[in-house]
Amino acid sequence: MPIELRSARSDELDQLGQLTSYVYGGNHGDGPENTITATTRPEWTLCAFDGPRLVSSFSTIPFTMRANGTAVPMGGVSAVGTLPEYRRQGLVRRIATRAFADMRERGQAVASLWASQAAIYQRYGYAMASVLRSYRVDTADIAFHDGDDGTSRVERLDVSSGYDLVKQVYIAFIADRMCYLHRARPLWLNNALDEGDAEGPIHIALARGADGQPDGYAIYTLRAGKRDHASRGQEVVIRDLAWLSPGAYRSLWSFIGRHDLVGSVRWDNAPADDPAVEFFMEPRLLHARDHEGFWLRVVDVPEALAGRGWDADGELTIAVAEDSLAPWNTGTWRVSVSGGSAEVASGNGSADLRLSVKALALLYTGRRSARELRAWGMLEGEPVALRRADALFATPHAPHCPDHF
Repeated sequence: MPIELRSARSDELDQLGQLTSYVYGGNHGDGPENTITATTRPEWTLCAFDGPRLVSSFSTIPFTMRANGTAVPMGGVSAVGTLPEYRRQGLVRRIATRAFADMRERGQAVASLWASQAAIYQRYGYAMASVLRSYRVDTADIAFHDGDDGTSRVERLDVSSGYDLVKQVYIAFIADRMCYLHRARPLWLNNALDEGDAEGPIHIALARGADGQPDGYAIYTLRAGKRDHASRGQEVVIRDLAWLSPGAYRSLWSFIGRHDLVGSVRWDNAPADDPAVEFFMEPRLLHARDHEGFWLRVVDVPEALAGRGWDADGELTIAVAEDSLAPWNTGTWRVSVSGGSAEVASGNGSADLRLSVKALALLYTGRRSARELRAWGMLEGEPVALRRADALFATPHAPHCPDHF
């Protein structure tokens, strides 16, 4: 019997649970009812069946992603896995090819995921679009080189009283950023406000500016016995932090620094352009390390480029190399930007830039510049075209996504 690709029915989600429990080694729970089956709808799935048996899984969660000041529909790829006895048969490639066509039809111009293995997804045109920066700092070392501790007033709230306020700040914070997700309540509850994986009760520190309006927040936990220290054995774990002004950012760090029994502050999902390294008196005491972030692929080149926000005007012609998984992307595209929006049309003749769909993802998100890609042999173009591309694709913030899915 040939392998059939289709969505799983609701009465087949127990098989999805069993498969993902095994493939991920219980990381999402064991058995048919794990966190994947609890958060996945049948219509989001595209699975391979050998007769009645589910042997390879894939789901596409509908998200909206910020793209430099605009909202772009995104397919959040999750629950990808194949039983070992069915591997090396090209099933994931078959499913991904069909899934990209489905995403395009649904208007999801980009896809993203958290990669189990980079080697798998680079073959499918994904690029690592962001990093997660981690800090480990002692409260005794939270100090600013210029003595400015911030001017916002910080108050502590519980989740029920602070949720609407932090959501208000988050919406403003991500407005002109790249790769942040629009957060419906379930996304908040599965990440920043997830009590299931929290190391203690969740607290909210809300910063208010001189006008009394919220201008920043830190969502965190506080727990004793986390550090081997005679008098400061507590640890603060920052789960999410957003700010609308440098003053709010400084004030939130100052608030955390006033926890005198805390000997360790941990933040594992800071953005690559987080300003702490420039503000702190001794930035090396942050013990900053960058880790792999989320991966992005351009599913529909003209729609992705037209839907993105732009900070400069100009025109550029881009040639995308062969894209076997999404062949509609292959070709030349003329991008004309004016007033922050772009018109994209199929182009003819020579192109200013020639690159792969993976390199385009890096350029699209602002993760890499055209000149960087050219220096690494990932892009072809003349210097004048590289300068024009860098002006067009520049973003005011580094791409970042703190939310897992």
